[in-house]
Order: sequence, then structure tokens, then C-alpha cells
Amino acid sequence: MSTSTAAPSTSTVTVTQDTNPRGIPKAVFLVRLVLPLALSARQLADFESVQDYLGGPDGDAELALKNLQETLAKYRFMEQSSLQRRAGLEEKVPELQRTIEMVEMLIRKKALREFDTTTHALTLELFGREQEQAEPFETTFELSDTLYAKGEVEQVDEVYIWLGASTMLSYPLPSALSLLQSKLAAAQRSLEHVKEDLLWLRDQVTVTEVNVARVYNWDVARRRERRQQG
Repeated sequence: MSTSTAAPSTSTVTVTQDTNPRGIPKAVFLVRLVLPLALSARQLADFESVQDYLGGPDGDAELALKNLQETLAKYRFMEQSSLQRRAGLEEKVPELQRTIEMVEMLIRKKALREFDTTTHALTLELFGREQEQAEPFETTFELSDTLYAKGEVEQVDEVYIWLGASTMLSYPLPSALSLLQSKLAAAQRSLEHVKEDLLWLRDQVTVTEVNVARVYNWDVARRRERRQQG
């Protein structure tokens, strides 16, 4: 009976030290043949032969397949989590943009109200027809998920912003605008990072799926060869 050498742990063999900017590890691409010595150090870091991965010609393919399946499950879990996060951010970004537009409108209306009647001509020159919008305006307020009520908004000097964790604070209009703009910029950066992570994860999932097939096929070929020799 041939001796078996356990495959090294998944964390040190199926992934390299290379990661993307968020720390997601890169999967090593397994090849069936022994790697040629002509490969550069960089190329050797990206590829590994199935035999070397198993720890030698008598390596434990079953354990290696188990480790690869665990790695694949981790990549798929991270991919699913990233998909959920992307969906949340894709809802959050337009919501922040609409909120910023509302605050900017309130700031413009406040500026229009503060003009003295003697500067009416200057107001028209600077704001055009927006002078007509300085009057109170009607809007709808959400009372629950499916219930809205109409209301009239008059002079507004501050707004209330949900900060999360059941916390709401009032902010002067300029401070509210600055806060919302910073939150929008952060959300847009996060969305770009999540999209990059998804592309990276899909590549690693594909590589790991190929690795599973390569190890399985290599083991089948090894068994066939040993039967023929026996």
C-alpha cells in the first residue's frame, strides 16, 4: 500500500500571499504538469502543479479536494455578501442624491427670503424665475411604509437627518449639506470597491472550480496508471 502525504492546509497552498486592496486572497492556478524551470518567480507564484500541491506523487487527493471545496465555499460566501452590499449601496446612493437636492433647494429658498425688497432686481438677475419659488411649497411626508400625508413647508433653517441606530439629529442647512455630501462620496467609493471585489471574487471562484476539476482528473489518471502497472 502506498503511503499518503496530507495536502498542506488551504490557507497556505490554495491561495497566494497576493490579495486585492480589501485583503481578499488570490487563488493559485493549478496545472497538471510539472512547472518548467524557465518560469519567472512572478509566474511561479501564480501557478502550481497538481503534484506539488498534493505534496508529491502519493499525495492525498481526497483531502486536497475537501480543502479546495472549503476555499470555494468561502469565495462564494464573500461573493454573496458583496452582492448584498452592492444592492444596498445602489439604493443608498440615489437616496442620498435626492436628499442633497432637497437640502440645496431649501438653501436656495432661504437665500431668496433673506434678500431685501430693495434688491429685488438683483435677486431676479441672480436667481431668475426661482424668485417665484421663495414662497412656501407643498410636499408629502412619509408616515409609514405605505402611508403619506401632504404638508406645507414654510421657512426652514435646519433639517433632521437619520444617522442610524435609531438616532436622528438636527443640523443647520449648510452643515447638513456638508454631511450628506461626505456620506455620498463615501457611499460612491464603497460601491466602486464592492464592484471591484465582485470582479476579483468571480475570477477566484472560476480558478478554484478549475482547480477542483484538475485535482480530480489528476487523481483519476493516477489511479488508472497504477491499475495498469499492477
